[in-house]
Amino acid sequence: MKKLALLVFVLVLTSPLFAQNVSITDDSEYSADSSAMLDVKSTDKGFLPPRMTEDQRNAITSPAEGLLIYQTNGTTGLYQYNGTSWSLVCETPDGSETKVTAGTNVTVTGSGTTASPYVVNASGITTYSVGDFAQGGIVFWVDETGQHGLVCAKEDQSTGVRWWAGTHGNTQAKGDGPYAGEANTSIIIAAQVAIGDDGSTYAARICNKLQITEGGKTYGDWYLPSRKELNLMYQNKATINATAGANGGSSFSVIFHYWSSTEVNSNQAWEQSFDDGYQDYFDKASINRVRAVRAF
Repeated sequence: MKKLALLVFVLVLTSPLFAQNVSITDDSEYSADSSAMLDVKSTDKGFLPPRMTEDQRNAITSPAEGLLIYQTNGTTGLYQYNGTSWSLVCETPDGSETKVTAGTNVTVTGSGTTASPYVVNASGITTYSVGDFAQGGIVFWVDETGQHGLVCAKEDQSTGVRWWAGTHGNTQAKGDGPYAGEANTSIIIAAQVAIGDDGSTYAARICNKLQITEGGKTYGDWYLPSRKELNLMYQNKATINATAGANGGSSFSVIFHYWSSTEVNSNQAWEQSFDDGYQDYFDKASINRVRAVRAF
């Protein structure tokens, strides 16, 4: 068959449905393999579908299902007839698209006018940065992966409350460092029941009972931060304040101190000033402010 003379049909069409002269041949030179019997050759060795306006496309009588055309006006791009209507299957880029190299990170902005951008890496994993408004609050610390960390509430949970439940005693809430406040909070509440709880509220109980709804999701696993967690919040005070203000929250007080969950002894616990960052220990009956945190 390959020795047959080459048959070339030159189609000279004036219809706007065709933008190119097309030839049909049994020559396998242009085929992916020698089994092809027919090939359509077009400009620059590619297939160029008919080009037309939207009105011309809609004027086609009884188009066959699967018919492809390139629309040159309106939303330009490749359209296919699905048997009942035309569907855009590939839109022409308008130049505003960001080209992304495989394996690089992509920043995605969350929903809402004040939503923070999150970074989705090449594996589809979301990572966070200090200052992001996410996970029910404001991110103030992340681990080395960027996937996990700590957030604080966007406003204070108390403008002045005691640390204890009415009776002095060792609770053994000595934990410090990131995540330590969660265990401290549970220990304080359990210990105060045994030591003596007069029924009035206190710092750890306020955080433990807290529920905050952000972005349609309710977060109920808040706790009183450890001494180290409280200091991490102070170190990022300006960033936290800015994000809080942009999302309906409030800034830290620079006049009153904040309680940590880290106990010193039977009578005292650590607290911190958000004016100069100074940490000190006060009597558990003293009145300080509270800002809850949670881990994610």
